[in-house]
Amino acid sequence: MAFYRKELYVFEQDRSVKATIRSYTENDFEGLIRIQQESFPPPFPSELWWNEEQLSNHVRLFPEGALCVEIEGELAASITGLRVNFDPAHADHTWEEMTDGGYIRNHDPNGNTLYIVDISARPAYRKLGLGKWLMMSMYEVVVQLKLVRLLGGGRLPGYHKYADTMPAEVYVRHVLDGKLKDPVMTFLLRCGRTPVKLVENYLEDKESHNYAMLMEWRNPFIQQRG
Repeated sequence: MAFYRKELYVFEQDRSVKATIRSYTENDFEGLIRIQQESFPPPFPSELWWNEEQLSNHVRLFPEGALCVEIEGELAASITGLRVNFDPAHADHTWEEMTDGGYIRNHDPNGNTLYIVDISARPAYRKLGLGKWLMMSMYEVVVQLKLVRLLGGGRLPGYHKYADTMPAEVYVRHVLDGKLKDPVMTFLLRCGRTPVKLVENYLEDKESHNYAMLMEWRNPFIQQRG
């Protein structure tokens, strides 16, 4: 088990801020739950925030996939993943199925893919680009563990504005072509993720009409497909 830690400067325009990206531990649980509370305020149901059982599983079953950002002693953002075996020929799945509802009891130590369960940043820190830094850090985990890919389903929260005028397939094509911007899909594209498949009924989400775009980052040191 290797714990992750690096220090760097992040920027809000020209203002630099020192940050630490590291593995989270049991001592961070209160701060991690606070990230969820601030990232998903009511009417988002509080029972869907992280609970201590889920967080305990994250640090026990796959600590390499449990990272946070600390700024001036405060937890500002977090990302969580697990290892799964993914077959691109059978790509359809739900978030609940792939992540065990966030409990990751289905974590496979021999899985070929790092699957993203969640990424969250407190609103006060969102201009610092922490989400992209966390995603880049997970790419480093993929390389370190010699996995094939990082994978995850990206919500399409901008789709509800266009659902009456175009199918989801057209919406994502417009986002890929730069004709439209989606808060999540565009962010993931800027992080280097590439589309795999549009998935229906991925997660109950009115804004996305329950769609998600499955997107990956492939390990550049592993050339085989699959």
